Amino acid sequence: MTFPVLGLVLLASVAHALWNLAAKSVTGKGYAFVLAYHGLSAILLVPIAIIIIASGSQPLNWTLVGAAGLSAVFHIAYSVALQSGYDHAPLGVVYPTARGTGPVVTIIIAVAFLGERPTLLEAVGAFTVIAGIAVVTIRPRGGGKAPTSGSGLRRGLAWGGLIGVFIASYTLWDDFAVNHISDSPLLYFAVSEACVGLLMTAGIVGLPGGASRRADFRSILREHKRALVTVAILSPLAYVLVLYAMQQAPVALVAPVRETSIIVGTLLAWWFFGEKNVVLKLLGALIVVSGIGLIALG
Repeated sequence: MTFPVLGLVLLASVAHALWNLAAKSVTGKGYAFVLAYHGLSAILLVPIAIIIIASGSQPLNWTLVGAAGLSAVFHIAYSVALQSGYDHAPLGVVYPTARGTGPVVTIIIAVAFLGERPTLLEAVGAFTVIAGIAVVTIRPRGGGKAPTSGSGLRRGLAWGGLIGVFIASYTLWDDFAVNHISDSPLLYFAVSEACVGLLMTAGIVGLPGGASRRADFRSILREHKRALVTVAILSPLAYVLVLYAMQQAPVALVAPVRETSIIVGTLLAWWFFGEKNVVLKLLGALIVVSGIGLIALG
């Protein structure tokens, strides 16, 4: 992995941590909030998509639309599960568990089924990153002002594991799409966001409970403008950077480095919410940085 590609992924990890902090601030309105920020992202990406298509650099065809549509299904599952997880369990459990599970599943599938073969140094670096993430999630007895209860921890692990599976699903599919179907990650993502908006709009109209979801949607537009705009801008920025990185480096390496967002998110949670055990979390960050260095050298 070259240093420019590494820089793309690290920038994406910071953007990802920031939008997740904003998403955590909206509770009890998961479906409506997911529709709102994906819909706004799609609207913001329309002019860019038009420019790409008009330039002739990437044609819009049914193969690309179909691939983007499948990606949209994976992203809807991920986004709705993420908001539900944040509603039912602590951020400090859900986020690191989800982000840590995703690359492990991705690496296993990429090596076992996709034929990717990282160098030994890159593989050691990838698993060092994951080890650092594990250290960040450790919660010593008596640590913190409000320790996570056993049930909260179990719920967080369960939701985080489920979200991690969805992360691996969209990561592997999108890696295939941007390397074999679309030469333009930006156009591919723009079409995917449009598909998310259309599918979720159909759901808010046709699924049971649509009236309450529509009321939630209006409430989001009135009361959560800052969180909505933050996520609508930073979420696509983070993921488009990752898509470009996956065109230039193996997904088995991009996926774990991307999860440095856990370190950023954990430190921001300590800064804004007064979470304890910062020394242990900084140790985990040091381990992650060491893993990134091994990947870059590989």
